[in-house]
Amino acid sequence: MSYPVTYYCPHCGTLVALEREGYLADKSVTPYPLEGWTYVAPTEPFDADEGDGGEGDVESVDADGVRFVCGESDGVDWDPHDGVRGTDVGGDEPSREPDADGDGCGEPFYLSFVRYEEGREIDPRAETELVEIDPDPRPSGPGGPGGPGAAGGPSDSDGFW
Repeated sequence: MSYPVTYYCPHCGTLVALEREGYLADKSVTPYPLEGWTYVAPTEPFDADEGDGGEGDVESVDADGVRFVCGESDGVDWDPHDGVRGTDVGGDEPSREPDADGDGCGEPFYLSFVRYEEGREIDPRAETELVEIDPDPRPSGPGGPGGPGAAGGPSDSDGFW
């Protein structure tokens, strides 16, 4: 049995509903594809349980996510709530306000599923490397007088010059 699951376009806030199986393993919705992930159109099989069990059905699906083109992809329901959206869509960014016509912005965005390799979840972000840029033997602090009592400075005990 499938259910409609809704996602917002990260570019403009247009809502899209996609029929999904009962088990969801969604990782993220992003305006860019995750490196190493394989995406299919919403009309292609992406859930492993899709199909009627007949001969020729796909037993295992290699898709790691779904690629949408906002307002243009087939096989989904664009703006299924007829323009009724929550107040969190777009935030304080005017460029991300929901599309008033509900037609979408035409930009691609990506629904990525959780991936596992050898039983461990794969993190889509590359590991960061600490890089030392232009190592300099000079001291990192500013040079200058050491304050009251230093060589060349006044020597009053109250700290004023």
